[in-house]
Amino acid sequence: MHEQSGTLSMDDIFARLRAEMLRITDELGMGDDEVVVTTPLTATEAIGNPEDQDYPIITGRETMLQAVVRGAAGQAFTDMAGRFSAPVRDIATMPLANNFRRAIFVATLNAVCRHAGLLEASRHCKDTAPRRCAEEVGRWMADRFGSDSDLRVLVVGFQPRLIERMAAAYDVRVTDLDPANVGQERFGATVHDAQNTPELLEWCNLALVTGTTLANGTIAPFVQRAQAGRPTVFYGVTISGAARLLGLDHVCPCGE
Repeated sequence: MHEQSGTLSMDDIFARLRAEMLRITDELGMGDDEVVVTTPLTATEAIGNPEDQDYPIITGRETMLQAVVRGAAGQAFTDMAGRFSAPVRDIATMPLANNFRRAIFVATLNAVCRHAGLLEASRHCKDTAPRRCAEEVGRWMADRFGSDSDLRVLVVGFQPRLIERMAAAYDVRVTDLDPANVGQERFGATVHDAQNTPELLEWCNLALVTGTTLANGTIAPFVQRAQAGRPTVFYGVTISGAARLLGLDHVCPCGE
């Protein structure tokens, strides 16, 4: 992040994002605009028809919320589905008491940032793009951090193509919140319970973190790691707007 003073808590992170969303909506005069709907997309709507069928949104572990304002769409992964509609300003200031409310906020933030011209991608990639995305992230990683086999990568979140690509090049461990994945060996990488994250953050010299941590309220330790100057990269469309506003390293090469 650009600012290194202090340590951001979850409340601090969302306070900054609220302030930024309100600033943008006030500048564009869109605070009273209704977010058309925020609704769980089907797997096909969210990710198309990829050849691989092991993505959490296809297996039913996650869903995608989409918010649309002034024709701009923003998306966020969540484990809580539902429908919602409200003015942008109300969403910017509402209590974020659970994953559903946080996902509404994050999807709306992405839509607002897309409308404001701050983002080129605010929707998930589809069909063959998720596999292409993993390859492009792999090339980006090699350019940015080198292809040193001593690089120890912690992948936070079960993104199968990304894990597959990282494990082919580096020493990789994974953490995930889904008990069905914990303890499994996937593509040569062990999936650990998220409770093991602190020790695995000490083990790794690069953390590759799903942006869904923003929507599920677990992002603070990873932002704190980034603040401390330790290599931390967030991936995926969910965190696109927040990464732009907070100055976080972010990669999402195939988002739409």
